[in-house]
Amino acid sequence: MTVKDDRIGAAPSPTGKLSPIDYSERIPNNVDLAGDRRLQRALERWQPKFLDWWKNLGPQLPTEDVYLRTAVAVGRDGWAHFDFVPMEEYRWGIFLAEAKEDRKVNFGQHKGEPAWQEVPGEYRAELMRLITVQGDTEPASVEQQRVLGMTAPSLYDLRNLFQVNVEEGRHLWAMVYLLQAHFGREGREEAEQLLKRNSGDVDSPRILGAFNEETTDWLQFFMFTYFTDRDGKYQLGTLKESAFDPLARTCEFMLKEEAHHMFVGTTGVQRTVERTAQLIKEHGTHDIWQYGGIPLEVIQQYLNFQYSVSLDLFGSEQSTNVAAYYTGGLKGRWQETRRKDDHDLTEATYPVRMIADGRIVEKQVPYLTALNLDLRDEYTADCENGVRRWNQALEDAGLEERLTLPHEGFNRQVGNYAGHFVSPEGEVITEEQWNAGAAAWLPSQETRDKVAALMVPEYEPGEFAGWIAPPQTGINDQPVEFDYVHLAEEGLA
Repeated sequence: MTVKDDRIGAAPSPTGKLSPIDYSERIPNNVDLAGDRRLQRALERWQPKFLDWWKNLGPQLPTEDVYLRTAVAVGRDGWAHFDFVPMEEYRWGIFLAEAKEDRKVNFGQHKGEPAWQEVPGEYRAELMRLITVQGDTEPASVEQQRVLGMTAPSLYDLRNLFQVNVEEGRHLWAMVYLLQAHFGREGREEAEQLLKRNSGDVDSPRILGAFNEETTDWLQFFMFTYFTDRDGKYQLGTLKESAFDPLARTCEFMLKEEAHHMFVGTTGVQRTVERTAQLIKEHGTHDIWQYGGIPLEVIQQYLNFQYSVSLDLFGSEQSTNVAAYYTGGLKGRWQETRRKDDHDLTEATYPVRMIADGRIVEKQVPYLTALNLDLRDEYTADCENGVRRWNQALEDAGLEERLTLPHEGFNRQVGNYAGHFVSPEGEVITEEQWNAGAAAWLPSQETRDKVAALMVPEYEPGEFAGWIAPPQTGINDQPVEFDYVHLAEEGLA
């Protein structure tokens, strides 16, 4: 006999002594958590530590409840349920995308074989490392953004921040589930460490450099959610192709939620640009600090910084590790099944850019070793779309200035450009030339302080801080002036 729920499919009827916890309510899931007592115990031990982490390093602004989207099932009607929820009671669920019948491995030496439902022993260490690194980024961004609620430009934006935060928390749960369910004691230990590392901590920092950077203000938050969360989209896209089916299905579902994070970044920067253009036109000057706006050159500096540190997240242009991941079936390429090649790549080459004799040159290398660059090139093309959208706002305002992505070699600390100096336009320059130009290319501490001084909170429904334009529409068909966040009394002090 089975119990059928149309939202999540069939699940076996419980047998033996029933648990007093309703796991479909406390931890919404479609992984039969109620039927796996060992996994229940592991997650029950981990959950209080997660809640302590959320209390101590999650959002700092006290709230009563927030208009949030909660995933309660994988189906169309279940993954986006909206309601007012106290954040500490948010139901961080565990969801895998619906299984594909007879799914096969689509690339590498196992191409054509059935996808794996369990971890192959020969790939155990590599898969656990991939899951751990992905999992480490999720709480890191929450830690980076924890104080932003204190300076939110509107309740609309505050709600979006909190939506990003709880979904990053759910993505952490997704990776912890994989570690706990498939990697035994070592997986449980890694799950513990995910809560012990903290963004920017001197002794125990997060694994990837960009997730140890301080988020100083809302413009940087918007740039982060546009550029750095977009890197996350592409990393999840490679794992979605994995031969390890639970990982592939987990990442496929996570990509649905990741889209909102990039929406926050895309529209947040656009609204900042729109307000900047409005103030420039209104006052006839680009020096709009005195009018409460962020100058266009500062927006470009923030763009330069976040784009360049996000490029570093892709790793070195050439990597034998990524070649092994692909050959073994652990990570594919972005939209692997749409590629028109043999999905084996042992004979293929790819053009890699590097600096030789003071200039940027191109060299053909084995494709398998250049998969990081292949992914980064896909990412860059995607980033251009948002920049075009922001520039359309400048054109609509009648301004001639345009925002641009800096050259891929600009301000790089990882890969072929590390140790070299490249201007935003792509010119290889000397260290002296770099030092002379950096103040104009990257935000200084003084500039960040001036931006931070504009970050005055606005908590009245429908009101917006003076440096950003309102959105055109609200969330889930609600009006822009909807009361998206109910603050606790101490949050108003």
